[in-house]
Amino acid sequence: MGKEKRQFPKKVLQNCKDEVRMNWDDVRIFLSVARQESLSAAAKLLRLDPATLGRRIARLEREMDAVLFVKSPQGYVLTPAGEQLRTHAEAAEQAMTGALSEVRGADEGLTGTIRLGAPDGCATFLLPHVIRAIVEANPGLSVQIVALPRVFNLSKREADMAIAVSRPRAGRLRLQKISNYSLHLAASAEYLDRHGPITSRDDLKHHNLVGYIPDMIFDRELDYLSELGLETVHMASNLVSVQLGLLRAGAGIGVVHDFALKDAPELQAILPESVELTRTFWLIRHADDARVERLNRFAQALTEGMRAEMAHRTRA
Repeated sequence: MGKEKRQFPKKVLQNCKDEVRMNWDDVRIFLSVARQESLSAAAKLLRLDPATLGRRIARLEREMDAVLFVKSPQGYVLTPAGEQLRTHAEAAEQAMTGALSEVRGADEGLTGTIRLGAPDGCATFLLPHVIRAIVEANPGLSVQIVALPRVFNLSKREADMAIAVSRPRAGRLRLQKISNYSLHLAASAEYLDRHGPITSRDDLKHHNLVGYIPDMIFDRELDYLSELGLETVHMASNLVSVQLGLLRAGAGIGVVHDFALKDAPELQAILPESVELTRTFWLIRHADDARVERLNRFAQALTEGMRAEMAHRTRA
């Protein structure tokens, strides 16, 4: 994007008066392109034209007298100057968000939009009741649930926070345990009537198995059947909801979250005393969000709500 310029002047980063030269829209646009690594993706998120974003970034580079991005096959990549600016821009973003939260006050209720990432099983069976209760208690709040069968990238702000089934291994992230949960083998009564009772693990080898598509398992914690020594999957999907649909249709045997069984009365647990898997839901947040009171309050309500919903769904 134009000829190479000198690296970002230190005085611009150190002098508060110079930092104020950038207005909030410039910060918002710069961070969006930096996180999405694409003008088109950032434009879609900001509801602006990609050409407009390109002009705004070019103008910002002229004002800062530094090249902030380079175009690569992977998209728009930050230069060292851009990385320096990103650190300060994110600090400004957090300061503004925190200030707005304090001004609104804790008694006003949660407002604005919060985007929550979650595995599809959690999003389908747990979050509907939990999020409904939170929004009803906070009429000014909008919650977006993004259910994707993959790990969320909070550094790119794909979500404000995310629920995951394993601890993240990298990144400046805050981690909070929500709760453990159990999973069991299950099948429909109709399937078991057709194929006979299952009295031991050895019997499982002679039945149709339903599970994840092996090469689309994005987290080792989800590789349930391999953990049980069952390698052949006869019917598979990358979505928990589809797997549950197959089991309810009498397609075979699969691993089911205990909290999902309440929505599938056709299913019954198989070998519940000898075959049980335990996993954990974690709430993951960006480290810089610790000062944002509205996100802290939402995280607390979400955690308490999920624990209560899981207890309700697994109660005998």
